[in-house]
Amino acid sequence: MFKTQKEEKQIRSRHILSLLMENETGALSRVSGLFSQRGYNIESLTVAPTDDPTLSRMTLVTKGNDASVEQIVKQLNKLIDIVKVMELSDYSHIEREIMFVKVAATNMESCASIKRMADIFRANVIDVKNKMYTIEITGRPDKLDGFLETMEEHKIIEVVRSGAMGITRGSNALKV
Repeated sequence: MFKTQKEEKQIRSRHILSLLMENETGALSRVSGLFSQRGYNIESLTVAPTDDPTLSRMTLVTKGNDASVEQIVKQLNKLIDIVKVMELSDYSHIEREIMFVKVAATNMESCASIKRMADIFRANVIDVKNKMYTIEITGRPDKLDGFLETMEEHKIIEVVRSGAMGITRGSNALKV
């Protein structure tokens, strides 16, 4: 049976969840365990303390249909460490990632090309040593993917991505 485009999108839609949680040992493990118990993958995960040292903010990206993610949100809200959950995808929001890319330059022409691509993508060359360029780039995931595509003509040595971070626009906020 063939699925319509709308049904296909419903099945594989991307969801960005933002959680305020107690900054306690094992809290991250309980959240990731909830996902693994239900057979869902976490595509990216970032966690850091907030302005309140007793709370951490977690941003995670997963794929699934709306009903299954709604169930995950309900289960997250039942965890004792979770203070508040917000699905950023439901709001107008800003999303960014940071990425470091280490690229080898083989000659002067490739050095110039690497610098030119970094400028075009508004990236910063943060280290140069032994013909290795380390580049820092921040932006939406599709921008970072595009930058990596342009760097494929060079020898990519290493890539490190932070995963998504997000915040709602305007007066909506994830606060206690």
